[in-house]
Amino acid sequence: MTLRVNKRKIPVIPDPKPLGSYKQEDAIFLLKDISDVPLEINNVDREQKIQSGIHYSEMLPVEYQPSTAYLDLFKETLENNAKYVALASGVVAELIQTKRGEKLVLASLARAGTPIGVLITRYLQFAYQVKVPHYSISIIRGKGFDENALHYILQNHPDSQIQFVDGWTGKGAITKVLQDACSEFENKFGILLNPDLAVLADPGHCVSTFGTREDYLIPSAALNSTVSGLMSRTVHRDDLIGPTDFHGSKFYKEWESDDLSNYFVDTISSFFAQITQEAKEVAKAMLENPADVTWKGLRDIKRIQETFGIDDMNLVKPGIGETTRVLLRRVPWKILVNSLENPYLEHVYLLAKDRDVPVEVYPELTYSCCGLIKSVKGEEA
Repeated sequence: MTLRVNKRKIPVIPDPKPLGSYKQEDAIFLLKDISDVPLEINNVDREQKIQSGIHYSEMLPVEYQPSTAYLDLFKETLENNAKYVALASGVVAELIQTKRGEKLVLASLARAGTPIGVLITRYLQFAYQVKVPHYSISIIRGKGFDENALHYILQNHPDSQIQFVDGWTGKGAITKVLQDACSEFENKFGILLNPDLAVLADPGHCVSTFGTREDYLIPSAALNSTVSGLMSRTVHRDDLIGPTDFHGSKFYKEWESDDLSNYFVDTISSFFAQITQEAKEVAKAMLENPADVTWKGLRDIKRIQETFGIDDMNLVKPGIGETTRVLLRRVPWKILVNSLENPYLEHVYLLAKDRDVPVEVYPELTYSCCGLIKSVKGEEA
C-alpha cells in the first residue's frame, strides 16, 4: 500500500508528449524527446569514456543496424520461441494479478522492459478483461529511477499499486538500483513503493516474480530500438533534463519502415489463447511453493572475475540478454558459453563472428552465456 507522509514538496508533472511506435493503449513513454540532440558515439570511443568515468547515461551508442541474415534469424527465433515467451508472459502476469490485485499500474523499465510490459498488459486484458495502465519509465545505474515519472503515475493513479517490470535479470544490478531508489523515494517524499521487480526471465535468481528462470533467448533482446517502440536508451544530463522533465530518450522515427515492435508483441500475443490455462496452473504452483531469491548468478560472476583477472564487476555481463547487449553496443573481449550446442545462442555466434570476438566454453556456468567487456583503460582515444 502506498504511504504518504508530508516531507519534501512533490512537484506537479505535466502530461507527456506521445512518443514511440506502440499504440497508446499498449504503452505510454514517460520520457522527454531529445531526438534533435546529437548524442551517439561509436562503441570504441564510448567504451573509453565510460571506463574513464563518464556516466553511460550521458551519451548513446550508435544503434546497430542488423544484416538481412540477422533479421532472418530474429524472425526464425521469434517463430520458434513465441509460444514459450507467451507462456512466460502469462505466468508473470498471473503472479502480478494475484499479488497486486485489481488496482494496478505497470511501470516498465525502458527499454528492455517495455515490450514485456506490453505483453503483460495484453495478457491481463485477454484473460481478465481488465485494462491496466502501462507506462515506460527510465532507470539508470548510479542514478536510480526517474522520480518525476513516479510522481506523474501517482498523481494520475493515486490509489493504485505500481508494479515494476523488466525483461530479464543478469547479475541483478538493476534489481538493486530499484531497491535503493524506492528507499530514497520514501526518505524524500514519505511515499512507500513496492520494490518488487517482475521479469520474464530470472537466470540470476535475484527476484521473486518471474516467468521462468531458464536463460533462454527472449527475441526482443536480439534487437535495439526497432523492437522497443523505436526509442533509444534513456539519457540523463543536467543540461538536457530540467527539474520537472522526464529523463530523455530519442524517438527514431526515421526507422519506421524497419520497426518490428508491434510485430513482436502481436506475434507473442497471438498464442495467449493456447497458454492461458497452463499459465494459471504454473503461477498457482509457484505461489504455493515460492522460489528462493539466492542471487546464485553472483557466484558465477565472482568465479569469472577470479579466472580472468577482472577487477571491475561491471565488465562482466551474464545471460543471453546482457551478452547480446555487449555485442551490440560495447567493446567485447570474449564470450563465455555453457555449451556450443546451446540452441539459444545462434544470434550470439553470428554477432561474435561479425565482430571477430572469440567464443569460449566455460564449464558449470549458471547462465547460457556471459559477455566480457574489453578493458580499455589507459588506451589512447
